[in-house]
Amino acid sequence: MRNVVPILTVVAAIFVLWYAGAVALNASWAQDKAKRAGVELSFNELVADTWSQEKPKLPAPHQVGAEIWKTTGAMVARGRAFSKRSLIYHSWVTFSSTALGFVLGTVLGIALAIGIVYNRTMDMSVMPWVIASQTIPILAIAPMIIVVLNAVGISGLLPKAMISMYLSFFPVVVGMVKGLRSPGAMQLDQMQTWNASASQSFWKLRLPSSMPYLFTSLKIAMAASLVGAIVGELPTGAVAGLGARLLGGSYYGQTIQIWSALIMAATLAALLVGLIGMIQRITLKRMGMAQ
Repeated sequence: MRNVVPILTVVAAIFVLWYAGAVALNASWAQDKAKRAGVELSFNELVADTWSQEKPKLPAPHQVGAEIWKTTGAMVARGRAFSKRSLIYHSWVTFSSTALGFVLGTVLGIALAIGIVYNRTMDMSVMPWVIASQTIPILAIAPMIIVVLNAVGISGLLPKAMISMYLSFFPVVVGMVKGLRSPGAMQLDQMQTWNASASQSFWKLRLPSSMPYLFTSLKIAMAASLVGAIVGELPTGAVAGLGARLLGGSYYGQTIQIWSALIMAATLAALLVGLIGMIQRITLKRMGMAQ
């Protein structure tokens, strides 16, 4: 109970600030309508108007909640969960490229980390480029990736996954390098005393020691991969995916649609990161590491 109260307090504060922000940002439009109609709004009428506008600057939480229900729960109830008007369908499209990009980024990140740890040349040459790669804005490089891959006949899921991979491999590289180098000198000397080969030291000492670092970096990589998938949907003119919902909402000024897609993206990220956290607890427990 003591853990729940602080969480509920923060959530309540967010909702209060959100509702107050909706009043502040939407009040000018409500007052302008009233002025043109020749009426004067009371405070209660002003608040009611700012919380019910069709295209508000900032939609109220209940408006976003109603939109999410209409495009998820109501669709499921009617047996149309994967209709193109359903956020579940759009979330699945984004998840597909997120998952593929995350897997590719994880494999690339682990491979680079092993090379950096075991090869001094790679450590001196590759690691600076890995760091420098993250200074390029993803909004600038995403269209370039799409154009180049389309030029060689690659389209659809893979270009978006490549953008996800570009964002997700970096935390995996950094986390795995730190993890593979985490065993102390005494532990490494002990492995040499037992005449262990490099591969045996890797599988018996370095890799198990890196697991806490790996899972931490995987959580960051998953969130980054989702961002990459959404960004990858923007320059392609995609008609499906959470990025497409954001783009469509911005075109037509549908701020409620934009916010519902944002909330859905945040929920999807929380579920995926939570899944990695669950796998982390199970894996580290089986390895005898305290959690």
